[in-house]
Amino acid sequence: MRATGLAGVAMALALVGCAESGARPQSAGDNDASGRKVAAEKQRAPGLNKGYSHDPFPSTYRAYPGVPTLVRNVTIYDGEGGRIENGQVLFADGKVVAVGQNVDAPAGTTVIDGAGKWVTPGIIDIHSHLGDYPTPSVQAHSDGNEATDPVTADVWAEHSVWPQDPGFGKALANGGVTTLQILPGSANLFGGRSVVLKNVYARTMQGMKFPGAPYGLKMACGENPKRVYGGKNRKPSTRMGNVAVDRATWAKAAKYRQDWDAYETNGGKAPDRDIAMDTLRGVLSGEIRVQNHCYRADEMAIVMDMAKEFGYRVTAFHHAVEAYKIGDLLKANDTCAAVWADWYGFKMESYDGIGENLALLHKAGACAMIHSDDENGIQRLNQEVAKALASGRRAGIDVPDAEAWEWLSYGPAKALGIAERTGSLKPGKMADVVLWNGDPFSVYTRPEKVWVDGALLYDALDPKRRPISDFELGQPGRDPRMTGEVK
Repeated sequence: MRATGLAGVAMALALVGCAESGARPQSAGDNDASGRKVAAEKQRAPGLNKGYSHDPFPSTYRAYPGVPTLVRNVTIYDGEGGRIENGQVLFADGKVVAVGQNVDAPAGTTVIDGAGKWVTPGIIDIHSHLGDYPTPSVQAHSDGNEATDPVTADVWAEHSVWPQDPGFGKALANGGVTTLQILPGSANLFGGRSVVLKNVYARTMQGMKFPGAPYGLKMACGENPKRVYGGKNRKPSTRMGNVAVDRATWAKAAKYRQDWDAYETNGGKAPDRDIAMDTLRGVLSGEIRVQNHCYRADEMAIVMDMAKEFGYRVTAFHHAVEAYKIGDLLKANDTCAAVWADWYGFKMESYDGIGENLALLHKAGACAMIHSDDENGIQRLNQEVAKALASGRRAGIDVPDAEAWEWLSYGPAKALGIAERTGSLKPGKMADVVLWNGDPFSVYTRPEKVWVDGALLYDALDPKRRPISDFELGQPGRDPRMTGEVK
């Protein structure tokens, strides 16, 4: 969480300092005490580990300390479509231990009676620019778009993330957001790498970085790239120019991958290093997931065919205003759609939007989810889903509330490659948990408590557990020593 008062800052810095001093993670092979596995791998691939690190900025995230906690007498949405009335959730040591109507808690467990309240997994926002376009929104903070070339696969969003962005704390406290993907902007066809963060206080982005989460590659199609570059007498200036530059770049990446694969298999002289091609090689090798900004159904279909041509898969189309037209194609290609509830019509390619988009995708059996793309919208994604539910029901598509929570947690977790660890309330998963003070699909409801990895990082009833970033400390009207938030 963000530091809360001077004492909170000191505590947080001490904890994060411990986290950031951790040793660099080793590979499984390095942990083989006999050394046989390491030797075998090197014999099989003489060039292996002689090229470049695939993780030069590793996560230093360590969970904040928590206590064994039982939340009882609540309605539970488990994130995978399940609903439990008068339920109980037990978590300890950062993990969910048990979920059900009768849960045995060990002695010393903190017990919270949530009568009349709801418990859900923490919300996961698959499309955010917090930290890269932080508050205050001034030019000095505008670090999300490297709008200097249509192909900037060499940039990494994490290198712009400002951990002190007050938006992180607001997303946690007001929106129950516990995990989020930070993406570069969409000025370019290849915008660069994304990064997945845990929504906790840290001095560095590496202290927030979700351990082991795959990287993403932000791509864009349609109006944005051709608008940014078309007036400069350079490709692309048309949609066909977009695809032409994409294909030429993928062809170059395929050759780069072939050269490096051959080196790592056979040894010899290492190919010349290209930072942008490192990322695209990662996509072609299945290490990095494509997150594609795209509005129109016809363009999404073209991109999926291009992906087949070069041997990669689009993990998700973002914004995807016309996704409802091709739910069957998305399902067949195992490609998700991350959409808004009713944000469309603000430019030509977003004109043909409908409020039933999410419900129609769900009915088609396609992978679908809500997303924000906005520092304010991220604080009410639960309400955005409520709007999408209402639109669907008016059209005769009655998606149960518990199933709709998949659009907020489990769906994004699957698209980010972290569903085995978070996104639902299942034993063994990270205890990313929100206690809502009422029905989470009501406009009158807000998070009452938010836990990340079992640590209570926000409590609406405790002034000492309200997120305030270092940047806000001392700001007029925000200093907790002056507002009474810390006594």
